[in-house]
Amino acid sequence: MTYTFGLDTFGDRNSDAVGKPLSHAETIRNVAEEGVFAEQAGVDFFGIGEHHTEYFPMPAGDVVLAAIAARTGRIRLGSAVTVLSSDDPVRVFQRYSTLNAISGGRAEVILGRGSSIESFPLFGYDLADYEELFEEKATLFAELLKGGPVTWEGKTRAPLLNQDVVPHTESGPFPAWIGVGGNPQSVIRAARLGFSLALAIIGGPPARFAAYSQLFRRALEKFGRPPLPVLVHSPGHVAATDEQAKAEFWPRWREIIALVAPERGFALPTEESFDTETGPHGALYVGSPETVAQKIATNLRALEATRFDLKYGLPGLTHDQLMTNIELYGRQVVPRVRELLS
Repeated sequence: MTYTFGLDTFGDRNSDAVGKPLSHAETIRNVAEEGVFAEQAGVDFFGIGEHHTEYFPMPAGDVVLAAIAARTGRIRLGSAVTVLSSDDPVRVFQRYSTLNAISGGRAEVILGRGSSIESFPLFGYDLADYEELFEEKATLFAELLKGGPVTWEGKTRAPLLNQDVVPHTESGPFPAWIGVGGNPQSVIRAARLGFSLALAIIGGPPARFAAYSQLFRRALEKFGRPPLPVLVHSPGHVAATDEQAKAEFWPRWREIIALVAPERGFALPTEESFDTETGPHGALYVGSPETVAQKIATNLRALEATRFDLKYGLPGLTHDQLMTNIELYGRQVVPRVRELLS
């Protein structure tokens, strides 16, 4: 079995060595450097998730990915995630088809409904239409991926009649995934429309998501589709020792969860809950290369997944800390996981 390993970022706003936040512009430039370095470190995929906040200033990740594409030759590049519900599927397809052309066929896209909802009021969408927006737009995106003229009609955008959408891809559709955080209907939708499955696991025991992998495979069979891959996306931080990784990550984790808790309905973390999440049965991959590698290997087996994407970084960490994380992940964690799974 072939396993692949990625790194995802939300463009988490960096701080300098004394804790002063860097500008949004410098943070974005740092993300481009991190993507280039990820290839040098041996990582298979680099993803940028769409966000529109002061602490995640990354509304146009595809632009940054194009900058990375121009300076790399092997690493795959994509979104992690694109909030399709508040975007136009045609424009998303065009942007990632363009990235696919620039990168020589290395583009991917992960589509999500929007667990972070700041884009809805920003672009004039009503949260009351949350489900309908994603269902219609995901259906249209699946049609666009087939290539050729598209005919489509719905309630959320203007209809298309035998519409040629450019640029055309050179060698078939680029990989597309639907991100799922715990909704079984989203798993079934991914299978019905022919998308791969991205499991976003940010809290609690990862093993409970095994049911979603199994549901996905059964649904693919029901809809007469061939097997498609499952990936796991989870937060974490790699440093030389478990103690160093936790010391760097914990205060930043506490701050960001406290910040988003009112909108997302999260419980505020405690040191005890953090120890549980960073332990062998939690969702945070924080520790030394050996600790993180063991946990990744265990959960890839348990979830029948063939790809793991570490969501690295948090607002307030330094660029140097993130570069060290990338180096340890690519040069020590990934080879060790491959060894454990061989």
